[in-house]
Amino acid sequence: MNGLHSVWIALNANGVRSIELEHRWWLLGLIPIAAVVVVAFFLDRARPTLRFARGDEAHALPRGAGAAARTISMVLVAVAALLVTVALSGPFVRGEPDAATSEGIDIVVALDVSGSMRAADFRPKDRISVAKEVIRDHVLSRPRDRVGLVVFAGEAFTQAPLTHDKALLATVLDGVRSGVIADGTAIGDGLALALARLETSKAKTKTVILLSDGDNNAGQLAPETSLSMAKELSIKVFTILVGKGGRVPFPDGVDIFGAPRFVTVDMPVNPALLKQIARDTGASFFQATDKKSLETSFQKILEALDRSVLEGTPSVRKPLPLGVLLFFPAFVLLVAAAILRLTRGSIVP
Repeated sequence: MNGLHSVWIALNANGVRSIELEHRWWLLGLIPIAAVVVVAFFLDRARPTLRFARGDEAHALPRGAGAAARTISMVLVAVAALLVTVALSGPFVRGEPDAATSEGIDIVVALDVSGSMRAADFRPKDRISVAKEVIRDHVLSRPRDRVGLVVFAGEAFTQAPLTHDKALLATVLDGVRSGVIADGTAIGDGLALALARLETSKAKTKTVILLSDGDNNAGQLAPETSLSMAKELSIKVFTILVGKGGRVPFPDGVDIFGAPRFVTVDMPVNPALLKQIARDTGASFFQATDKKSLETSFQKILEALDRSVLEGTPSVRKPLPLGVLLFFPAFVLLVAAAILRLTRGSIVP
C-alpha cells in the first residue's frame, strides 16, 4: 500500500508526463498486436457460421448477441495485450527524495530559553511560544533535512541530536519551557554545543540557527571562543535577535479577576555580538520584533540553505515502477474475454 501511495503522490504532483520508460523498444510490440487485431476482426466478420440457401436475406439479418460478445472479447484481448506490452516497456515515475538516503542539510537550532524569552512583546503570546511555533512550521516541515535542537539559558543542553524523526522533534520542542534551566544567557555555551552536534556530520551543507533575545552574561565559554570554533569547522551560524530590547511588557502573575498582569521591564540586548557571529561565519543576521518578521527571517535562511544544496550534487529520486500495476488488469481482461468467448461468443451453435 505504501508503494501505491507513493506512486499516487508522484503522479498527482508531476502529472502523466512524468512517466518514463526503461525499455522503450518493447513498444515496438504494439505494431504486430495492432496488425493481429485488425486481421482477426475482419476474419471474424467474414467467416460464415451457418450457410443459408437464401444468403441475401440472411446477410440482412441483424448481428446477434453472440457476434457482439465475440467483438467485445477481441477488444478485451487487444487491450490486455496493450497493457502487457506497456508493462514490459518498464514505465516508472520518480518519487520524492528519500529523507534517509538523499542529500540534505544538517541544521541545529540553538534556542534561548532564558527567563527574558517570556517577555510578552509578541502578543498575544510570549517570545518563546512564537519561536517554537515558527521552528515547528518552517524547520520541522523539511523532510530531507536532519534537525537537532540545543537549548540554553545559564547553561546549554542538547534536547535532540540530529535526526530525520520530525515527530519526535515536535514532541521535544513542545516540552521546551523557560525556567527549567538556571537563568542567564550563555550564548557562547549554546553555540559551542550546537557546533559539537555538527562536528561529525557528513552533510555537505550544515548550519546553526541561533535565536536569542539578550546579551551573553553566563556560561563557561565566551562567544568569541565559540565563534572561532565555527570558523574552524566552516559552519555558518545564522543569528536571529528575538525582540527589540529596551522596555518591554513582562508577565507578573494575574490580577484579582484571573487576567494576566504585566509590568514593564528593561531588556538589554547585544545585536552587535549576533551580527559579528553571523558575519564572521559567512551567514546573515536578522532581527524579529513580531511573528511575521520571525517567519520571514526563517524563510530567508532556509532559502539561502536550499540554494547552497542546488549548487552541489543533485538529489536522487528513487524510481517507482508502474508495470506491475498493469499486469493485474490485463489478467482480468483476459479472463473476461475467455468467459465471453466460451459462452455467448462461442462459434459453436
